[in-house]
Amino acid sequence: MIRIAELKLPLSAVEYHPENHTEYQPIAKLTALAAERLGIPASAIARLHVHKRSFDARKSALLAVYIADITLADPAQEAALLARFADQSHVTPTPDMAWKPVGAAPATLADSERPVVVGFGPCGIFAALVLAQMGFRPIVLERGKEVRERTKDTWRLWRQRELTPESNVQFGEGGAGTFSDGKLYSQIKDPRHLGRKVMTEFVQHGAPEEILYAAHPHIGTFKLVKVVEGIREEIIRLGGEIRFEQRVTDVQIDGEGAQRQLTALQVLNQATGESYALPTQHAVMALGHSSRDTFAMFYERGVAMEAKPFSIGFRIEHPQSIIDQARWGKDAGHPLLGAADYKLVHHAANGRAVYSFCMCPGGTVVAATSEPERVVTNGMSQYSRAERNANAGMVCAINPEDFPRDAKSFAWAFDGKTYGVEDLAEGQFHPLSGIVFQRQLESKAFLLGGRNYSAPGQLVGDFVAGTESREFGSVEPSYKPGIHLTNLHHALPAYAIEAMREALPAFGKKIRGYDMPDAVLTGVETRTSSPVKIGRGADFQSENTRGLYPAGEGASYAGGILSAGVDGVKVGEAVACAMLGLELPSSGIRSSGGAA
Repeated sequence: MIRIAELKLPLSAVEYHPENHTEYQPIAKLTALAAERLGIPASAIARLHVHKRSFDARKSALLAVYIADITLADPAQEAALLARFADQSHVTPTPDMAWKPVGAAPATLADSERPVVVGFGPCGIFAALVLAQMGFRPIVLERGKEVRERTKDTWRLWRQRELTPESNVQFGEGGAGTFSDGKLYSQIKDPRHLGRKVMTEFVQHGAPEEILYAAHPHIGTFKLVKVVEGIREEIIRLGGEIRFEQRVTDVQIDGEGAQRQLTALQVLNQATGESYALPTQHAVMALGHSSRDTFAMFYERGVAMEAKPFSIGFRIEHPQSIIDQARWGKDAGHPLLGAADYKLVHHAANGRAVYSFCMCPGGTVVAATSEPERVVTNGMSQYSRAERNANAGMVCAINPEDFPRDAKSFAWAFDGKTYGVEDLAEGQFHPLSGIVFQRQLESKAFLLGGRNYSAPGQLVGDFVAGTESREFGSVEPSYKPGIHLTNLHHALPAYAIEAMREALPAFGKKIRGYDMPDAVLTGVETRTSSPVKIGRGADFQSENTRGLYPAGEGASYAGGILSAGVDGVKVGEAVACAMLGLELPSSGIRSSGGAA
């Protein structure tokens, strides 16, 4: 097949039926365009398949832009056509995007040799799925509850201000991505098209087929719940095992130096209170970015890790209609376009970068804490993206240089433990210092919000002016349990407040109305990414502990549902290769470690 990019049609050429969310692709028009591009008659094209569809709103007449794969009526002509357009990047061979297992588990695989996956968010789900598809019958340990029970616990915080520390927006089946916009796009390099594997599995388990061709696909929470349940059942059908409410409290590591080898996990059954040892020499640690107790345990056991940059800020809410008008112009409100999103960045005079993060069109701001007496915000949308407000994180980039270095702060954050921070040399950064900083900001937000899980908030006009807000304007905030209006100057360090105040009018020049005085800021957003990086080698195993596979967002190898799923596929393959003594796909690296 031949892939052709940049096929453009007016928006009116696309037929869409909003009553059943059905889009009909203009195949005949696209075929004519493709034939014209290639200089062949339309009759020479036997079939055209839409690979990707996006929109170009840079001019007054909005265009639908397609990437299409064509099959020629005479396949023998394909090589000559490709040779003719060899110097044009818009005409290329269609790549093989099918996922192929790296191997198959031996029929003699004993129960004691089964790999373990810790965490059942997007990364853990796909690590477990590919291992199950290759016959390894993985055991999955998830500290939270199954997704429907988890949903009830999450709603209890939002409606009744009651937090369940092990079952919330961060912990439980589906991971943090379940309570998000369900975005399924990423900027990662993906030469093996593993993202297609992730998307195809989603569709096979109930996601709408449009995610395979939409440029910025999303699912939304309710649909994602069903997809996660479907994949769970598939893993079980293939011999895998999912154990909920099982928290890994320790790791057993034998040997020293280069000989360090994982031999077992210590697991707490949170439903019964019983603890047990689970022998394993291959454990995928797909922890998520909020497993702070596990990060601390890894540090105590000498697992290689370091502090890393992340970002802090607020959620900002506008009427979705303002964003639609700014992005789509006269086409705003067209049912095919839906609720518009945006992506913004500003480099402030004080050297800080401020940018939009996790933009949720037609969504809500949600309470996302996983620890008592702390406030964290996040954003989510349903598939329809039909809520009245748009929200996004408006965040400021920070670095380990900004994190606490004093023993008093560490002792406060870790129940009296300082983890040797007082012994650090000048210029060294403690691996757990980002967690200390997060906890400081989240505890302060809890106090500013009124000590009842309400979040501190402020109108944009008052924030820029530095005055306390006293009543809402035209924008009704969506955060539940509620917002306590105050002055957010006290919620973040001065450098972040200064940079964000500068960024707001700059963003208003890019999106008209972005800095409207009535827009609402809600604090705090602290879990934009993991505060630690757990080092791993080219074979995906820990830099200093064989058999331990740091994976996904918690270990800083992903950021979002799609990239986490892709990393899960890679790490699942790496486990299989290590157990079978095979080379990793497309690397030439032979993996080793642990018994087969």
